[in-house]
Amino acid sequence: MLPRPHPADSPSERLAALAAKVRADPTLVYARSEDSDEHGTPRRRFRLPRVPRRGLLALGIAVACTVIGLGSWWQSPAAEQAPAMALVSTTAPAPELVVNVIGEVVTPGLVTVTSGARVADAVRLAGGIKPGADLHALNLARKLADGEQIAVGIPPPAAPAAVPSKLDLNSATASELDALPGVGPVTAQRIVDRRTRKGPFASVDQLREVEGIGDSKLAKLADLVHT
Repeated sequence: MLPRPHPADSPSERLAALAAKVRADPTLVYARSEDSDEHGTPRRRFRLPRVPRRGLLALGIAVACTVIGLGSWWQSPAAEQAPAMALVSTTAPAPELVVNVIGEVVTPGLVTVTSGARVADAVRLAGGIKPGADLHALNLARKLADGEQIAVGIPPPAAPAAVPSKLDLNSATASELDALPGVGPVTAQRIVDRRTRKGPFASVDQLREVEGIGDSKLAKLADLVHT
């Protein structure tokens, strides 16, 4: 028979002592019965030792606390801080554009916008339009290009005058040479004749060989023709 626990022991102490004794001698949980098999051999039946009710209650509370503790750890911030794969954006940022806003705006000058921005965006970044500004010639919905200039309420700056291309002395016709300042039809034909007799001009200075072209006329033609 199993030894009876001491009355002064607490339920948990008695339960622990009982478990230790069972581990030390497993035969304590068996008891002989008067039953026997057909050969007359007494049978042995497994019988759990009696455990005080207060001991069972303490065991149930211990198991419940263990389960609750595991659930709390699973939902704790420490568990949430488990390593996770970082999400990396593969979308490239939109390129920036720099435009110059002039005219009837509060703060004219350079502004930076993102690609796809409109004229209205650049005007807003320049402080907005001054009262009374004439916007009839300005398309606020137009998309911007890098490096452009936006004139608000004023005529756009005039484009630089195109520099006329120089006339090739070795390929120009008599009519084209006649259009040069100080060169008439007679001198133009002499230039063509000189080119036919002696071959192409090697330099503009060889125009002196043409009758009717002196130093003063050559100075006027030097920036208008080439060889």
